[in-house]
Amino acid sequence: CLWTLAAIVKETLKDALVPRAGVLKKLLAPLDAVLEGFYNAILLHHFDSHHYTSPYSEATNNLISFIDLLEALLASRIELEFPLRCQRILFLKVSYILNVISSSIPYVIKKKLILLLKKCVLYKSREDAKSGSLFLETSSLYEDMLALSNAVLQVVNLTWLNQIPLSGKSSSFGSSEAAPGHDSQGGSDQTVLRALSLVVLKALEFKIHNSATEAEIK
Repeated sequence: CLWTLAAIVKETLKDALVPRAGVLKKLLAPLDAVLEGFYNAILLHHFDSHHYTSPYSEATNNLISFIDLLEALLASRIELEFPLRCQRILFLKVSYILNVISSSIPYVIKKKLILLLKKCVLYKSREDAKSGSLFLETSSLYEDMLALSNAVLQVVNLTWLNQIPLSGKSSSFGSSEAAPGHDSQGGSDQTVLRALSLVVLKALEFKIHNSATEAEIK
């Protein structure tokens, strides 16, 4: 079901001949509360269980299907003037994603979620993309980016980054040690390193530009 819904959303976004906003609203509005419930139930799951030890297990495949759906919902957001809750949930409850990334889930899922976070921090509404403005015009997107930035900076201020592996091996963020059997050049996943760095920098940038007081910026 998750895969089918993601596929329909993606195909709708590709189809230039249909009124995309109307089709997406008709498809997603009745599922809005259901999808938020899925988000809460799936991502609050205990990911340290044995079901997720293999990247090829059924539980892992189900989670990958759900992440694909979240990506499709994020991509579809630009089509609606007033985004649905299911299209905003990634921003408003990003702490769930951050917790999954720092759990002992397979590396392939951690990487997929980190790249999804990167898409979130780079997201712009159609109006903002046209104007090139750093300041967000729509109130919902402003609220969402603020929630995401606050959550990211909150965990980064703690020890979250130190728990993030930079490869399927044992090297981690901030570690100078190469993974066993690897040279220091090939020890870490540069795509993940760049994506994580961009997420932190964009969260800082947004927070600084939208902070009311100098104390808050500091």
